[in-house]
Amino acid sequence: MSDQLVITALGADRPGIVDELSEVLFSRELNIEDSRMSVLGGEFAILLLVSGSPEAINGVVGDISTLEQSLRMKLLTKVTSSQSITEDFENYIVEVEAIDHPGIVHKIASFFSSQQVNIEELSTERYAAAHTATPMFSVAMIISVPSGVDSKELSENFLDMCDELNLDASITPAMLPQDE
Repeated sequence: MSDQLVITALGADRPGIVDELSEVLFSRELNIEDSRMSVLGGEFAILLLVSGSPEAINGVVGDISTLEQSLRMKLLTKVTSSQSITEDFENYIVEVEAIDHPGIVHKIASFFSSQQVNIEELSTERYAAAHTATPMFSVAMIISVPSGVDSKELSENFLDMCDELNLDASITPAMLPQDE
């Protein structure tokens, strides 16, 4: 039986970060199960779910200070367990694009929160529109809609809200590995 550990790592972007961190985890007999990595500004941000024996997990947690120095990164860890699914749900992909302005993510998150819908994944990007260079903003999400929520009504209400806020949006069923 293996335990799980969530690791957040943040450091100045440079070649070799993923190699160094993955080597440390491999050498300590930890397996990377899930990850998200991205350059944000001049920083490289890493979010990992690793698994291993309780001894291996405790070894990494107890050695954080040394690892931070050798990797030249800030590390945050939290022991966790597998997510137990107690309710049936349907996954949807949500995509939104708009001229960039403050509050887009908050308004979308608030809508789904008020509907008891869980945001499983969310990524955003700011970019310049082709031809005009207008600052644009895009949001891509995967949400989990509980079986008790009317997905058609949810979709209609979400798209109505987006129209009122001048956001171009779509919400479509997703086939994720846990759905297959």
